[in-house]
Amino acid sequence: MALDFGAKRVGIASTDETGEFALPRVVIPNDENLLQTILEFKMKEGIERVVIGESRNLDGSPNAIMKDAAKFKEALEKSGVETVFHPEFYSTVEARHLQGNNSMTDASAAAIVLKSYIDSQNRQ
Repeated sequence: MALDFGAKRVGIASTDETGEFALPRVVIPNDENLLQTILEFKMKEGIERVVIGESRNLDGSPNAIMKDAAKFKEALEKSGVETVFHPEFYSTVEARHLQGNNSMTDASAAAIVLKSYIDSQNRQ
């Protein structure tokens, strides 16, 4: 499963049964229930690993959201969840380009991150 972590919302995507296709699933608020919601989704769906989009500025430096994303990654790991960062650049912009701006944009951005992660693992 992948997360497009934002200050207000978090997009969630997961794979199909084969692990080859990334599917946008849901957008949830980034609030005090976020960790519990992600943990419940992970258990319900049988998720093995959580991929979080690693958002950086064009010069490679962490952008404003990375501090909060790193804290959330740490909270997931403390809960026993295998969690990795995967580079993402303009995934939300790409999602908007493909489908327009709608209520599932952040989930589609997470699917773009997840597909990139899957492809990088298949190349190894």
